[in-house]
Amino acid sequence: MVRIGYTMMTEQAGPRALVEHVVGAERAGFDFSVVSDHCFPWLDSQGHSPYAWSVLGAAAQATSRIPLMTYVTCPTFRYHPAVVAQKAATVQLLSAGRFRLGLGSGENLNEHVVGAGWPAARVRLERLEEAVEIVRALFAGGSVSHHGLHFDVDDARLWDLPDEPPPIGIAASGPRSCALAGRHGDLLVAVAPDRDLVTAFEEHGGAGKPCVGQLPVCYDPDHAAALARAHDQFRWSVGGWAVNAELPGPAGFAAATRHTRPEDLADTIPCGDDVDAVVAAVRAYADAGFTEVALVQIGGDHQVPFLEWAEAKLLPALREL
Repeated sequence: MVRIGYTMMTEQAGPRALVEHVVGAERAGFDFSVVSDHCFPWLDSQGHSPYAWSVLGAAAQATSRIPLMTYVTCPTFRYHPAVVAQKAATVQLLSAGRFRLGLGSGENLNEHVVGAGWPAARVRLERLEEAVEIVRALFAGGSVSHHGLHFDVDDARLWDLPDEPPPIGIAASGPRSCALAGRHGDLLVAVAPDRDLVTAFEEHGGAGKPCVGQLPVCYDPDHAAALARAHDQFRWSVGGWAVNAELPGPAGFAAATRHTRPEDLADTIPCGDDVDAVVAAVRAYADAGFTEVALVQIGGDHQVPFLEWAEAKLLPALREL
């Protein structure tokens, strides 16, 4: 059975609302939750971007059952990997073992703020691999010093370590990142129901490990209103990661999608209140080999009716997958 998750999307809601939403998701019966870790929204119309790690600390205290996960954190520009290791260990303690650390090579949208430039994808993956090695070394305990190609660590140590470190998920969108995820990850993170991603992950050491996907949906009893909202706030998603990783700000995404029509989203984002459409979209992930799918309800002000619909109709239908 595919596990169904809920996304706290920091780009579309403030911190208090995000915590209220994940409490509602736990009550509705979602199997797990994830949170995006951004410095900017994709588009101005989304309107938010609070600090994900403060939200996680509050969510860990406000909930008791639902697992938490970053989807995903970039440990190579805004955050040094040693700092990420400390944050993750602390959230694992606060949540009593319910946390998973999702890591990725990042997007220019969020990482440019520290003024370190934005290198080629090959270099970003090099940095990610080195960062994961540092995080794992710190999770293992003791003093860590590291002098590598991209990072230095001088006599670092995590003084508050959980009995079990957080599992590490690695985001992948192509062969090189899948190989990295297979070598170093405890789970695969992806945003497309692509069997090739799962196969490459398995071939490089990921066989038998969880594969987590993400699916945007836009619930609304009014299909036209749902489609309009999806277009207004989520049309950036049609660009694909080769484009989305490079653009530096919301204005760039607005310009890149100025010719995108609402109907261009109809095949990728289930809109309205058709349970079968969401089930079919989740089934595509299951057929591709994914074991978990986190749903994103588009629209920060539309989470409560979505959660009510999910509890009453959507989750029971998805349990039959």
